[in-house]
This record gives sequence, C-alpha cells and structure tokens, in this order.
Amino acid sequence: MTFLIASNILLWIAFLGVTVVMLGLMRQIGLLHERSSPMGAMITDHGPDIGDQAPEFDLPDYFGRSVHIGGASAEGRPTLLMFTAPTCPVCDKLFPIIKSIAKAEKIGVVMISDGAPEEHARFLKNHELGQIRYVVSAEIGMAFQVGKIPYGVLLDAKGEIKAKGLTNTREHLESLLEADKTGFASLQQFMASRKKNAA
Repeated sequence: MTFLIASNILLWIAFLGVTVVMLGLMRQIGLLHERSSPMGAMITDHGPDIGDQAPEFDLPDYFGRSVHIGGASAEGRPTLLMFTAPTCPVCDKLFPIIKSIAKAEKIGVVMISDGAPEEHARFLKNHELGQIRYVVSAEIGMAFQVGKIPYGVLLDAKGEIKAKGLTNTREHLESLLEADKTGFASLQQFMASRKKNAA
C-alpha cells in the first residue's frame, strides 16, 4: 500500500514537471514565431530600383508575336516579369504556380529566359503557356541586372517597378503581389522598418 501511494506521488510530480516544461516550450515557440522574418522575396540585384520606371523594350516573343515590356500596360493592369531559364529546376516547378497566381490576380506575365533554342523548345513542350508570354532575351536580364533566377519584377499599370526579388517559392511570388497592400516592397525594407520601430 505504501508503494502504491509513493508511486502515485511520483507520477504527479512527473506530470507537473512535464506541464511546466511544456508551458516553457510554448512560450519560446511564441517568441520565435514573433521574431521570425517574413518569407518574402529578397532583392539581390543592383538594377533599376523600386519606384523607378522599368526599362522599355519592343521585341518578338518566342513565337514571333510583338511584346512591349515597360511603359504603360495596354491592358491597364500590372505585369509580372519572371526571369527564368529552361534548365532551372526551381523555375520548372514554379511555372504552374505562376500560371495560377496570374489567373487569380488578373495580372499579365512575361517570362524572360535565355539559353539554347533546343532547351526552350523542350521547356515549352512540357508546359502550356496559356496567356503567359515567353521571351528569349539576355538584353532584358542585363538591363534589370538580374544575377540569380528565378527572379520576379512586378510593374504597375504605368510601368513603374513596385516590387522585385528572388522567387523560389509560392510565398516569394505572393510577397511581390502584396507589396502595394503592405507598403513594404521588399524583405529588406520590412526588416529595416522592424529594427527602426524596435529601437
């Protein structure tokens, strides 16, 4: 009987100890969640800045149709420029996401790529473009000084750069589209604002 009472007391002590540890962990997880950075697209280039007018180009797309990049949009809607490559595995996985976001947000999308003709043919054989335009041009990438891909640049209807950055995930893509709503055009701008407010 004494052994049973002692074991019950020990079980209650262990239970209370586990409860205290669990409450401590919950508090720490809450603090980490509060301090964690947003999953936004990160700017890595030194090209035209947010708020600048995008460089303008008139050139044919992959199929020979005329495409105008920069300046006022003929449709009066924002345009997402996606810098990709046909051999980029992340770009390949992002393509269906780009299509669904473009349709949901009612924005124009121009994919700007570079590489060998057979690589573009293989990429386009595996992907149905729909309303997305596909342009092969190293010149545009140099004008925007894009160093890493996939890289997105969001232009408003007037051709002004609203947001830009590396877009490895759906969250990165969506963060470009949220730029106007939040007032933070980049991850760096958001973090700088948080540090300033904390000081």
